[in-house]
Amino acid sequence: MDWKEIYNKKLVSAQEAASKIKSRDRVVIGHAVGEPKKVIEAMVRDNKKYASVEIVHMVGMGESTYAKEEMEGYFRHNSFFLGPFTREAAYSGRADFTPCFFSEIPRLFREEYLKVDVAIIQVSNPDEHGFCSFGVSNDYTKPAAECANIIIAEVNPNMPRILGDNFIHISEIDYIVEVDYPVMELKPSKISDVEKAIGENCATLIEDGATLQLGIGAIPDAVLLYLKDKKDLGIHSEMISDGVVELVETGVITNKRKSIHKDKIIVTFLMGTKKLYDFANNNSMIEMHPVDYVNDPCVISKNDNMICINSCIQIDLMGQVAAESIGLKQFSGVGGQVDFIRGAGMASKGKSIIAIPSTASNEKLSRIVPFLDEGAAVTTSRNDIHYVVTEYGVAELRGKTLKERARALINIAHPKFRSELINQWEERFKSKFDYFIYYKIHK
Repeated sequence: MDWKEIYNKKLVSAQEAASKIKSRDRVVIGHAVGEPKKVIEAMVRDNKKYASVEIVHMVGMGESTYAKEEMEGYFRHNSFFLGPFTREAAYSGRADFTPCFFSEIPRLFREEYLKVDVAIIQVSNPDEHGFCSFGVSNDYTKPAAECANIIIAEVNPNMPRILGDNFIHISEIDYIVEVDYPVMELKPSKISDVEKAIGENCATLIEDGATLQLGIGAIPDAVLLYLKDKKDLGIHSEMISDGVVELVETGVITNKRKSIHKDKIIVTFLMGTKKLYDFANNNSMIEMHPVDYVNDPCVISKNDNMICINSCIQIDLMGQVAAESIGLKQFSGVGGQVDFIRGAGMASKGKSIIAIPSTASNEKLSRIVPFLDEGAAVTTSRNDIHYVVTEYGVAELRGKTLKERARALINIAHPKFRSELINQWEERFKSKFDYFIYYKIHK
């Protein structure tokens, strides 16, 4: 049978598709800006038809209406990464959080720790052979579809066709809902002077020919500003945003010196504006793969000169990183930070960087602290940390004693908090902190 006939037989409305979901099903929703909209809207409209449907999602970029107070009892959200629309539900007890490295989420589905009853995905129009691209969201979305009993796909002509291990054939989809809405966009962050200083400090650690992992937000965007004089950089990253496009167009990012996937940008999802999505569409330089490949530390480590840049909420004087919780309150999630820090740590000449402003809450709080807040989860252990960067400089921690790494971190803390940190240092190590001598030697 011709794939077009198969396609037409599977066409249903969003409401019909939502009716295939049963009470107590586990429903996995496509990730981030690849989130489908119409079937979720239909499901929420008909909420009284359901009981205890578990909605599994990572970063929700939509409104996450299934997590609202009035949806309690009908749906329960289970998050791998809390965002602005799901935190309140978790804090109020209406949603759950499951800690997991990003790279290991597909395994939870495949080995049925979290058995997938229904996957709701958003894909591109089919090509001439009947294959749809997962577009901007491969990550756990493709593995979830591969494990699901039922696959519901919103086919959107605005979803870019992105290459790599990023396709599903029409024959594998159970129900098709045709939609036509813009792919969600994430506008570039405003970059402050502090973030520019952090970006400039990070750039001093990046050499020509390095392969980069960059997160999202003002600091990664600031780093990109200071890479314009670099040569032959490569990208192996869980995601990229708009700033990468300019560096490709100006010849800074060529991927020519990568150890694996030479000449290719390797990612597992995208978040940015239409400029990025248009750049990625049918671009043979870009390949999308599932997150258990892209974020596998063993795969990452095959990139010589691998450099990863991540951020956190707090770091203590031993180098322990809290990146996902504020005390006992879960704020976000593990994401890919540990995947890339471990991978870069194993790579030849690899470097991992934690880049943070020295303060939070309008300079009322130091991010470098004697002790993490009570109850805070340690996302990245002190044994994994290489470099910490603030607007005040770079602290190299690898190979340093507890005393030495504490000194190095104090040197890049905000000056208004250094006296307090020095007092804590002297109490802990029972010796005088010779700050000025140490500062001069290590500059």
